[in-house]
Amino acid sequence: MPKPTHRMTRLASDLHAELRDLGDAFGTLLVDTFHYLALFAIGATTVWSAVAAFLVMAHRGRAELADILLLFIYLEIGAMVGIYFKTTRLPVRYLIYIAITALGRVLIELVGAEHRTGTDILVVSGAILLLSFCRSGTEIRIKSIPIRWTSG
Repeated sequence: MPKPTHRMTRLASDLHAELRDLGDAFGTLLVDTFHYLALFAIGATTVWSAVAAFLVMAHRGRAELADILLLFIYLEIGAMVGIYFKTTRLPVRYLIYIAITALGRVLIELVGAEHRTGTDILVVSGAILLLSFCRSGTEIRIKSIPIRWTSG
């Protein structure tokens, strides 16, 4: 290959690498900016909702079990946002905790407010049990093949 063509090819290759690096850096900046803004919005909304729920309880003069569980859900969301902010990883266990707590609120509604019994309670209780197994990393053997579920 003649020297001028080789030099031009090398220049084009170097320019391409520089543009790719610039694009990667700019893309990373945009993604990180979006993550921080979204985390701030989710965190602020969680705090705002928790304070509003607490003020409703204070105005009412009492807190019921469903209200306390709602505050616990807000706490778990806040912890999840904080961990994601620090590590950029979303721990699945917090989502499972939130789901178990929300199903606990549903169970309280079914039994306490509506006085329902039967399959509704069994379905919700079974879902809570299933989520508990998922969280605990229980080892199950199917046809002597160990399967291990892990989360987070």
